[in-house]
Amino acid sequence: MQRIVVGTAGHVDHGKTLLVKALTGVDTDRLKEEKERGISIELGFAPLKLPDGRQLGLVDVPGHERFIRQMLAGVAGIDLVLLVVAADEGVMPQTREHLAIIDLLQIKRGILVITKIDLVEPAWLDLVEEEVKELVRGTTLEGAPVVRVSAVTGEGLEELKEVLARITLEIPPRPSSGRIRLPVDRVFSLPGFGTIVTGTLWSGTIEVGMEVEVQPEARKGRARSLQVHGRSVSRAEAGQRVAVNLAGIEVQHVRRGSVLVEPGLWQPAVRLDVNIKLLPGARLKNRERVRFYLGTKEAFGRAVLLDREELEGGGEALGQLVLEEPVVAAPRDRFILRTYSPLMTIGGGEVIAVNTPRHRRYDEKVLETLKRRLTGSPPELFLDLIRESKEGLELKKACSQAGLAVEEARDILKEEASRGEFIILPAGEGEEYVLTREGVDQFWERVHPLLKDFHRRYPLRPGLPKEELRSRIFSRLDWRAFQGILELWSKEGKIRLEGNAVALGSHRPGMDEEQEKVARILLERYRAGWFQPPLPEEAAQGLDLAPEELEEILHFLVRQGSLVKVAEKLYFHREAFRAAQEEIRRLGREGLFTLGAVRDALKSSRKYVLPLLEYMDQIKFTRRIGDKRTVVEGPS
Repeated sequence: MQRIVVGTAGHVDHGKTLLVKALTGVDTDRLKEEKERGISIELGFAPLKLPDGRQLGLVDVPGHERFIRQMLAGVAGIDLVLLVVAADEGVMPQTREHLAIIDLLQIKRGILVITKIDLVEPAWLDLVEEEVKELVRGTTLEGAPVVRVSAVTGEGLEELKEVLARITLEIPPRPSSGRIRLPVDRVFSLPGFGTIVTGTLWSGTIEVGMEVEVQPEARKGRARSLQVHGRSVSRAEAGQRVAVNLAGIEVQHVRRGSVLVEPGLWQPAVRLDVNIKLLPGARLKNRERVRFYLGTKEAFGRAVLLDREELEGGGEALGQLVLEEPVVAAPRDRFILRTYSPLMTIGGGEVIAVNTPRHRRYDEKVLETLKRRLTGSPPELFLDLIRESKEGLELKKACSQAGLAVEEARDILKEEASRGEFIILPAGEGEEYVLTREGVDQFWERVHPLLKDFHRRYPLRPGLPKEELRSRIFSRLDWRAFQGILELWSKEGKIRLEGNAVALGSHRPGMDEEQEKVARILLERYRAGWFQPPLPEEAAQGLDLAPEELEEILHFLVRQGSLVKVAEKLYFHREAFRAAQEEIRRLGREGLFTLGAVRDALKSSRKYVLPLLEYMDQIKFTRRIGDKRTVVEGPS
């Protein structure tokens, strides 16, 4: 079934609300102030049944200049616009501003509706029609049909419905598959129901009981119930006006401008790559503060022009919008820009990509990339983003930037798998990371010489600590993706992973003949020291060892298990350490024991026994209770 949303636009008091009432029987001015002032302040919604039996959703928007924000929220997501012009006044300031917004948002289907025809003579009516046709020349509404109506007498209403029926048949359906996206235009609560949000479902399908998320507030809940045009439904599809009763989300945690989405599939952004188009007569300076409108959202931000210092009216420029709060956006979204103060619509444009890094201005490579992405399809943009990212992207983030569903992205990557260009790495908790083979190889070109040099300088060590490798080469890469790359290289035999160390696949730590001779002497001296072992420099007397070489040999002997390091510069021969454990175990059979009792049993001194016992506590062989200890028989 076709799902179409039609919106009104036009100057204040040009008869939009009366027209909606005449077409639908619904008075969309529901607020007391609207009744008193005779103007629309908030959005109004009504179902419209066409002669062929189809039902449309009709959105009535305010026409007063003070309520342009509400107007923008109303036209967000509409398929067709009724540009309303009163016959007795003709084209007025908000007629022009609303038309400019329609053109910037690229709403390409519309009807030019001349209202209040009962108030003027036919000759005057002809002049107004010519004025309206001239107004829309060069815009998306050029060539749109003109219908003359009177909401008072009913003249022209049936013709308008017939024209609506004909044009709406030409509108392609919105995708019911893909990611759920419902920009919220109203939020309220009802006793016994809780939080209710309304909006036009831009994409996807919502079902009763489905888990949903409000972004950018990051609040998760459930769709308790759904209504479309006041009728309860179990399922709402893209293109419908929907009211969603939310369970688990309080009314204060949602507002107009929030977006109802599927959890985990959208990442709000504060930086957008964009193509900006200014209206004639407007002007925009680099880094000028602006008001940004997308869907039902208004946000403040700064417009960064990437190839100039100032954009003249009627011109276009590539840039970035740096926003002061996150928004939910996708490539190909249309947006509107207004000046910060005084409030005035100056232009709009198209989102190219979201959550992108800060670009260097006047960089030809950046500008060429943005030009290419501006004309590319979402799948092309998705692959391009991964290729451009030197360090890969989390799959969900790449999908968010490209405006692509995760499953669709996986299908694309499967098609590309035969070429071997892309690598998908598991990144924990169901996440995936995508890199190019070239990017992984470039990492290896930096890692290989680093590991080779490390092995040359420290041949006895098992490898470079993972954390050091990450900080030096992979600092900007997600830890889980870093682990995935290491596991990939390990499977390919390029590296070996030993605990927290990374080594070349060919590396085997070991001592040469001279080092082995030194190690035997050191071990003998530590064995001779027994429970009062020598300091490292004492053990190395007469061996002509540099401090660094001595430290390397001692560390190697610890890893080998020949020595036990209990504290800084304090090593025990493994036989002495085990003998100490036996003595302590014997004391433990008699109950709690003191440091002094251990000292006497080992015939040693506090200098050695205290750090030894603290190490025993650390490995959970003993446990301290006040100033005494007990044996707990942990790892030995």
